[in-house]
Amino acid sequence: MGHIENINQFKRTKGILQDMTPAMAIQLLVDGNRRFTSKDMMQRNHEWQMQETIDSQHPFAIVLGCIDSRVNPAMVFDQGIGDLFIARVGGNIINQDILGSMEYACAVVGSKLIVVLGHTACGAIKGACDNVVLGNLTATLRHIKLAIERVETPENYDRSGDNLAFIDAVAFKNVELSIDDIKSQSPVLKELYDKGEIDIVGAIYNHATGFVEFCK
Repeated sequence: MGHIENINQFKRTKGILQDMTPAMAIQLLVDGNRRFTSKDMMQRNHEWQMQETIDSQHPFAIVLGCIDSRVNPAMVFDQGIGDLFIARVGGNIINQDILGSMEYACAVVGSKLIVVLGHTACGAIKGACDNVVLGNLTATLRHIKLAIERVETPENYDRSGDNLAFIDAVAFKNVELSIDDIKSQSPVLKELYDKGEIDIVGAIYNHATGFVEFCK
């Protein structure tokens, strides 16, 4: 396989994916976000990519993101058709269906990286901070309340959805807890992680800049 900067030019094959390391997978996303923020995104032949992925797919990573319409993982990482598995749920929380999808991506297909992608000014986190109650959404926000409880603040600090600094602090904590949930609730993924066959990382997308900050 060629140098890291040339990988995006290759047809995605099982062999290329097998040769890729988790560190290389992270670098592809870092480089892609740099292109996104500098407005220098790659020119891709989507028709060619569609044809090359008709019978198989070999995405190098799976990204768990929020449903927020302003955060498109493939776009903010400047990736094309067949490059990423993408799972989305309000608040980028972990549940059994999400874990099953991650296990398929990594243990079956061979993806090298799991990214939990949160974002600034998250509406789901705002709702959890303000104790929104609405049908099935109530149970979804319950996951985020655990992150809220673990963010320490000074006495009389504004912990409502009106305080964007607090919302963003909860977003970081929520990503951390989601990573903990992946490792504790999926023996399949934990084993791959412990063997160094995959990495599991968190990241936060900034609406104001388009920059993705990676964090363990």
